[in-house]
Amino acid sequence: MSDEADRRVLRALASRGINVDREALTLLAEVEEFDETVERVTESLPEGTLVLTGEHVRSVLDVKGRSSSSPPSNGDPSVSTGTPDPKPPDGAENAPVETKGSSVTPPGSDDGTALEPGADGELATRPTDPIEITGDITGRSTGTGEYKQFVSLFRDRYERLSAMLRGRVNHRPMRAVRGMPGGSDVDLVGMVNDIRSTANGHWLIELEDTTGRFPCLVMKDREIADLVGELLCDEVIAVRGTLSDDAGIVFTDEIHFPEVPRTNRPNTADRHVQAALVSDVHVGSQEFVEEAWERFADWLHTEEAANVEYLLIAGDMVEGVGVYPNQDAELTIVDIYEQYERFAEHLKAVPGDLEIVMIPGNHDAVRLAEPQPGFDDELRGIMSAHDARVTGNPSLVTIEGVSVLMYHGTSFDEVNAELPESKASYDAIERTMTQLLKKRHVAPQYGGRIRIAPEERDYLVIGEVPDVFHAGHVHKLGVGEYHGVRIVNSACWQAQTEFQRSVNIQPDVAYAVILDLDTLSVTARSFG
Repeated sequence: MSDEADRRVLRALASRGINVDREALTLLAEVEEFDETVERVTESLPEGTLVLTGEHVRSVLDVKGRSSSSPPSNGDPSVSTGTPDPKPPDGAENAPVETKGSSVTPPGSDDGTALEPGADGELATRPTDPIEITGDITGRSTGTGEYKQFVSLFRDRYERLSAMLRGRVNHRPMRAVRGMPGGSDVDLVGMVNDIRSTANGHWLIELEDTTGRFPCLVMKDREIADLVGELLCDEVIAVRGTLSDDAGIVFTDEIHFPEVPRTNRPNTADRHVQAALVSDVHVGSQEFVEEAWERFADWLHTEEAANVEYLLIAGDMVEGVGVYPNQDAELTIVDIYEQYERFAEHLKAVPGDLEIVMIPGNHDAVRLAEPQPGFDDELRGIMSAHDARVTGNPSLVTIEGVSVLMYHGTSFDEVNAELPESKASYDAIERTMTQLLKKRHVAPQYGGRIRIAPEERDYLVIGEVPDVFHAGHVHKLGVGEYHGVRIVNSACWQAQTEFQRSVNIQPDVAYAVILDLDTLSVTARSFG
């Protein structure tokens, strides 16, 4: 079977608004009376069908058995095939995924019954679904911008991050430390309120907890002085040291971050299965590399990509409208809804049996403040191909037992601007992502380049250590590992823009990072 035969099938079905799984693609590519067969198959599809399966093609052609490229059936529907789920409840056939999250099958349930999310709204799965999503803000936003809500947000951040540190230090509240005699050994856990240098070149860090503030001095000749270069305001750290004679300051001996434990051992899938990680497609931009995306979509239909069963997209599906001054001069599509319609057409080109999960980015049509909810119902309806899973930014997505923290990465601009290049850099974006893992927060600093919404809880805390940290935003390819966590920044599908040229940013274009879920090894494939 030739690549041209594959493309012929894809073009014929895409023109009818229908996608196709691998088995159906193989069967149709081999038929002799192609146009007549495609017409017969598509006319016989039930109304509303989005994915043409091998089972349906066989029933129309009266072909028995499975294609040679498909695995033998063991009586159970495979995650990797287009086998349709059992008939949903009445009225649910065409129901969109709501912004409040998808239906839930509780752990241990084997009846496939869909239930509403629990009161905490944490788990979002579908019946017999290999994907679980936690930390999704979609449909749960309560922020109205009141002062007290910001107080609640930072209290939640402090409580959750300080709990990660208290097992390593004997924390005392600031109020209690003020009553201790000079020369006492002391451990503090606090949020960084201020960082400044003294006249003698030492560093003064002011920490704050729920009872007050306390200054901590780091001498410039101490080894830990290098760690001061990693600090950001509003992150939570622990210090260990000794009170001065007048008990007015802590001479700091140690600095601790919430961290990923060195003993962390990542989870892996129990079979060989892969996920394609991409980001920053930017459909609608003059610089969108459409032909490269088509090569990627074609490759996903090949035998070489037979183990790729998941596609994870880390935001910026479209270029957006009005994101920056005079952007309209660089657009091929000036209507935001038409941009998403075109993106949906490109999404239809990938195999119909792929499980797709996507989060928004700063160019997408959602609020800019993080955490960002998933797309509204109108946009979900436009991007309905493959029944793609849309979740908020950030979200923890668990696939085949492997947890993937998906975050678009807008805070990277802030971190790269604040920290020295040796700690965080666009050209080594994995360093920046490592810093956020150490801080256990994807956007620690408030009030700078990134907007943070006041919610009842801080959805930007990295509560559970992920197995994989996947991001985008900076249009750079970056791969690394930190204490067992696989780090991936999956580049972009947009050639260099005028703005990037003006600030000397050279993007890495048309890459898909293929993640082996059973080993967490990665391969960066170029389609440029």
